[in-house]
Amino acid sequence: MELLDNPIREYAWGSHTAIATVQGRAVPTERPEAELWMGAHPDDPSRLRGDGTLAAAIASDPVGLLGERVAAEYGPRLPFLVKLLAADEPLSLQAHPDPDQARSGFEAEEAAGIAPDDPRRNYADPFHKPELICAVTPFEALCGFRSASGALAVLDALGLDAFAGALGAGGVRGAVEWLFGLDPPGLAGLSGDIACAAGKAEAGWAGEIAADLGERYPGDPGVALSLLLNPVRLAPGEAMFLPAGCPHGYLRGVGIEVMASSDNVIRGGLTRKRVDVGELLRILRFDAGPLPVSEPVEDGPGLLTWRPPVREFALTRAELTGEPVRLPGAGPRILFCLSGNLTADDGGGPQPLPAGESAFVRAGRRTTLAGTGIAFTATTG
Repeated sequence: MELLDNPIREYAWGSHTAIATVQGRAVPTERPEAELWMGAHPDDPSRLRGDGTLAAAIASDPVGLLGERVAAEYGPRLPFLVKLLAADEPLSLQAHPDPDQARSGFEAEEAAGIAPDDPRRNYADPFHKPELICAVTPFEALCGFRSASGALAVLDALGLDAFAGALGAGGVRGAVEWLFGLDPPGLAGLSGDIACAAGKAEAGWAGEIAADLGERYPGDPGVALSLLLNPVRLAPGEAMFLPAGCPHGYLRGVGIEVMASSDNVIRGGLTRKRVDVGELLRILRFDAGPLPVSEPVEDGPGLLTWRPPVREFALTRAELTGEPVRLPGAGPRILFCLSGNLTADDGGGPQPLPAGESAFVRAGRRTTLAGTGIAFTATTG
């Protein structure tokens, strides 16, 4: 078992208190801290407490650390990435490609000679990026398209006749295409109409969200796009899975996020970064379905595991009250202690794991947790 030192990503939407509080550091921090990365992603790999990075260690001994099956399928790379995410402000609306879209998009940009740091670049790698987030605090998000009838009810409540007409004529896809086809004056006019109407009681929470987003991002197409999406509230311990093509945006809250190890993000608004409308329309899934709240299975006392329909990852939440528990699975895993004071043993003796600490456990090691507190562990699916 290797203790990890993990990089913190600073973005404007991050928190000045959440990550530092978990790690026992002084708050508030000088700069907003948005994401604590735990893994071997090449952009920001965790460092081993002994020496070097986790990415370098895996590259030098992929079979020994990942196991034969994982190394054979993914090569010398950890196929998942874990984040402690802390959002005090909304993130961009976005979606992620499926495996074929990621591969073709990456290959096309490579063939076109688009540099990795070019702002026109959409695809950092040829991998898909499904993800699951489990709420640590009350967590609010937008996720997935509403049904056409549900979206129409919201637009009618706000009196957005032209937007509603586009939805009625072309369905949800037609409404999205109409929205992104507006010129700046048309978009500004729509944003003004939303701002004037968003306080209506009949618009409900959707109107409140749009009003808040409009103040933060005036004239941004994401404000209107939010009205077509499902608002979601997760209680601590609840999770949702975001498959390829699912439009989503986190509004506020702290959560543990696990995803396939990729950085492919196609944005749709609420951002000052590039929005590639053509590529967004290529990867979005416009069909409305059930809310993507994911139900866990109970793997033992205090153990809840989410196993979404992907091979790269599964996530277990362990709540310990004094009795030791054995964690499910035997693939390579990352352990993270969210609160309390735990010890972890993968057969090499107990390792203290207080709040804010994390560790990498190589494949084939059955792992036991003891103590009192809450931990998350990610492994392959």
